[in-house]
Amino acid sequence: MKVMLRMNDAGNLVAYVAKKDMEEEVVKQTKGNDGIVLTLANGWELEFTELPDTNSLPLTVEARRLA
Repeated sequence: MKVMLRMNDAGNLVAYVAKKDMEEEVVKQTKGNDGIVLTLANGWELEFTELPDTNSLPLTVEARRLA
């Protein structure tokens, strides 16, 4: 699924999923089997094969939902 990553006004990473019209803050970032796993405030876990540098945000990237 396509996920837009950006920084909010407080300096926190935020993920927006257009298909679900959902925007949540990232509360945890861990290493996964195939890349980086971001845990959102609503409990979703999204896995990214490569996470862009925060200086290049906002950016739309492909992610896989784990939970």
